[in-house]
Amino acid sequence: MATKRSIFEEVGAAGAAVSVPKGGLIDGRGKGARRGIRAWLLAIFALVVMMIVVGGLTRLTDSGLSITEWKPVTGAIPPLNAADWASEFAKYQASPEFKLQNTAMTMDQFKSIFWWEWGHRQLGRVIGLVWAVGFFGFLLAKKIPVGWTGRLLAVGALGGLQGAIGWWMVSSGLTGAMVDVASYRLATHLGLAFIILGLITWYALLLGRSETDLLVARRGGERKLVVKASGLMHLAFAQILLGALVAGIDAGRAFPTWPDMNGQFFPADAFYVPDGSGGVLPVWHAFFENPGLVQFSHRMWGYLLFAYGILVWMRGRHSAYGATRRAFHAVMLMLLAQVALGIFTALTAAQAHVAITHQIGAVVLWVLILRARHLSTYPVAGTIRGKNL
Repeated sequence: MATKRSIFEEVGAAGAAVSVPKGGLIDGRGKGARRGIRAWLLAIFALVVMMIVVGGLTRLTDSGLSITEWKPVTGAIPPLNAADWASEFAKYQASPEFKLQNTAMTMDQFKSIFWWEWGHRQLGRVIGLVWAVGFFGFLLAKKIPVGWTGRLLAVGALGGLQGAIGWWMVSSGLTGAMVDVASYRLATHLGLAFIILGLITWYALLLGRSETDLLVARRGGERKLVVKASGLMHLAFAQILLGALVAGIDAGRAFPTWPDMNGQFFPADAFYVPDGSGGVLPVWHAFFENPGLVQFSHRMWGYLLFAYGILVWMRGRHSAYGATRRAFHAVMLMLLAQVALGIFTALTAAQAHVAITHQIGAVVLWVLILRARHLSTYPVAGTIRGKNL
């Protein structure tokens, strides 16, 4: 006979087994060490930013061609005695940069530029080591979340490719009559650095939230705003490449006036590039090697980026989500600052401290655009109390 139960009796009070609700399929998947991996990626992020800054200073100090060989492993050991220094200096003395531009350079002056380039390469080795230790450590510990192994491996693969492209860039300045690296190779090198930085930023943003949160947030994503933010991202990336072309041929020092270019809107002889033997190179060379045309392109693209940035900000400030609105406000403020820095860089003929600040500004703007795009895709929903509104 069934036992009578009081209507006030708690379910399970009689010792009956209580079933515990199980999480959904997403929560049940291998989460891995999301926080640990995110911290590791942020460490690499900081190192890559440092690498970009050191690379910029290496270019501004004309130090990039001081080491004429690519030795990924043994090159980590610098000259340790007078004989080693004499050997390195002799190799540099055989380069076009020394023969055509720096014939009066002393050993002490050579050491100064050597340490810049050695530090730049050494930092690249450190980044590779930090990536390898972290990746294989998480892999062996089986702490990488489901679907993330390929993404993290891609970061390391791109880092390795970056080292090869760095040597491809340097080698262009070691033959013929070149006293600098080829500007388009410099742009490729810097462009890949920003791609790596962008991937790390995006992955860190994704790992900062749970998969469940991201899945729910994506349903509320603002698709039109994502498209506009993507357009701004691509325009900014193109501007970064144009800035690298400017740096590659020292075009930033050729026209220290604004808004005109030495009294003209469009520079004279913009399509003229001598071939070094009395002739003229084909017109397409001017887009990479003529200082006037290269700086003009950088300026005009900057105006386009700024104008489009205003349009994107006007749309972003009307987002339904407070965090997204604030993200686009930050983009607009940094865009204004970067335009001002660009003008100041031109007016000071690209003084080293101003030019490197401008480059750091590009990094900050790039990251802020990616963050705004991320929040457009995965918005942070407001609460009843309006904490996020």
